[in-house]
Amino acid sequence: MRRNLLFLLVATAVWLPLLQFLFRPKDPRELAPALAARQRMLAMRDDSPERDLLRRNNPEWDLMVRTFNVLSFANLALTEPARKAEHLAVIDAVLARTLRDERQGRDTFLLPYVHRAPFRDAHGRSLFVDGEVALMLAARQLVEPRDDLAPLLRERIDTLTAQLERAPLLAAESYPDEGWTFCNTVALAALRLSDAVDGRDHASLRRRWVESARKHLVDARTGLLVSSFTYEGVTRDGPEGSSLWLAAHMLQVVDANFAREQYQRARRELIGEALGFAWAAEWPTTASDADDVDSGPTIPIVNANAGSSGLALLGAAAFDDEPLLEGLVTSLRFAAFPVTDDTGLRFAAGNQLADAVLLYALVEGPLWQRAMESHTMEAHR
Repeated sequence: MRRNLLFLLVATAVWLPLLQFLFRPKDPRELAPALAARQRMLAMRDDSPERDLLRRNNPEWDLMVRTFNVLSFANLALTEPARKAEHLAVIDAVLARTLRDERQGRDTFLLPYVHRAPFRDAHGRSLFVDGEVALMLAARQLVEPRDDLAPLLRERIDTLTAQLERAPLLAAESYPDEGWTFCNTVALAALRLSDAVDGRDHASLRRRWVESARKHLVDARTGLLVSSFTYEGVTRDGPEGSSLWLAAHMLQVVDANFAREQYQRARRELIGEALGFAWAAEWPTTASDADDVDSGPTIPIVNANAGSSGLALLGAAAFDDEPLLEGLVTSLRFAAFPVTDDTGLRFAAGNQLADAVLLYALVEGPLWQRAMESHTMEAHR
C-alpha cells in the first residue's frame, strides 16, 4: 500500500508540471480570429438568445459586450486595412442598435436598483451608460469619422464632462450616490479618444481627476484604486480585480505612469502563478469581501476569481506582460472548456461578455496608439 502511494506521489510530481504544455498556446493571440468570427456573428444579429440571456442576468453586461466589441473591431480595422469595411460594419451595427435601445429609457442598461433613490447629481444620468456610449462613438470616429456621428459624440462628451465637473471629487455617479472607478476611467478614456478626433482639449480635467483620485480614491493599505464610492467620495467597496485591470488599461491614455503603477500593484496583490498556470484574485488578502454578480465565483484555496482572472488577461496584454498573459490563457484553455464550431470559438464556462473581453485583450493596442499619436501631432501643430 505504501509502495503504491509512493508511486502515485512520484507520478503526480512528474505529471503536474507537464500538464501546462497540453494547454499552453504557441501564441495567445492565435485565438483571436476564431473569437472574432463568433463575436462578429452575434453582433450582426438583431435577435440574439445570447444577448437576451445576458440581459436577464445583468443588463449592464449587454452594454459592456457592445463596448468591448466596438473596441475589438476598431483595433482589427486598424491592423487589417484590407478588411476595414467589414470590421467597421460590425461597429456600425452595434452603435445603431445601442443608440436605438438607449432611447427606450435611461434604465435600459441598468440594474433595477437605479430606482431606489434620486441621483445626487440633479441631472440624474449614469456615467456608466454615458461613458460606454461615448467610448464607442469615439473609437468609431478615431478609426474613420462619420459626419453623422460627430455631433452625437460631441454632445455625449459634453454631457459626461459636465457630470465629472459637477461631482465633488470629479468622480461621477453610475447609480444614485454610487460611483465606480471602472466607469470613471472609461469616461476619461473616452475624453482622450474624442480629443484625438476633434482637437478639443480635456487634459486639465483628466489631470485633475488623477490628482483627486490619488488623494481620495486610493486604498491606504495597498495603494490600489477603490472600486466604488459615494458621491462625496467615501469608499463603499475597496480594490477589486475585476475593476482594477480595466481601470489600469483605460488610464494608459490618461496618465501612463499612474496606469502602470496601478497595474504593477495589482499584479503583486492579486496574481497567483504555479506550474505554468496563472490566475487572479478579486480582492487583496487584506480584504474580506464576498463574491457578487460582477466578480463571479472564487475557487477556494488558490483564491482564483473568474471575473478578475478574465480581466487580468486585458491587463497583461495592455502592459506587455507576456509571461502572465501566457499563464492566464493556459489556465483558460484548461478550465474554461473551449468550444470551436462553424461559428467560431467560445468558452463554455463563461458567457458572451467573457469571450468579448478575451477578444479585446488579444487585439488591443492600435486604437490606444492612434489616440496617443493624434494627441502628439496636434500638440506640435
